[in-house]
Amino acid sequence: MSTRHIRRSAALVATAFALPVALGVAAPAFADSHQADPYGPACASVPKEGSGSLASMAKDPVATAASNNPALSTLVTAVKKAGLVDTLNNAKDITVFAPTNEAFAKIPKADLDKILADKAELTKILTYHVVGEKITPQQLSMGSFKTLEGGSLTTAGAGESFTVNGKAKIVCGDIETANATVNIIDTVLTPM
Repeated sequence: MSTRHIRRSAALVATAFALPVALGVAAPAFADSHQADPYGPACASVPKEGSGSLASMAKDPVATAASNNPALSTLVTAVKKAGLVDTLNNAKDITVFAPTNEAFAKIPKADLDKILADKAELTKILTYHVVGEKITPQQLSMGSFKTLEGGSLTTAGAGESFTVNGKAKIVCGDIETANATVNIIDTVLTPM
């Protein structure tokens, strides 16, 4: 083996090791560009640390993350009754428009009890709140998105003020979980 061949082989080996290291160092610059802080008035009520905090939610899949947030307990109960926990936790890169407990409280109790008792109707309503892609705040300004239920929902707004279907307000948006982006809303959406 010649000296020239050894130098060339050594240079190739060095390049083979240096390239992944260089890419690894460069990777954060190419990371998802919408990694902004969550926004909205209800974000102040999210725990600062521990279970239910933004850092904790980022580590868990969406249904598990929601179960640790006290403001979403009615939604979590509905998701469990519909049998959607595994479906949501195993989905990849989705966006969930998550109604607060107060959003569910706007529905008369008799009507809510009827919906919670009807698994097919409950599933239809809940899957209408899920879009099969991650949506950035920029896309919310004038968006139309197909839901897992099969219908579509529209979003509008700017800055930190967005509405869904012209009536539900995003009260804490762009929360990252392990598999989803969550936008907490103040009204339960109705499939069109």
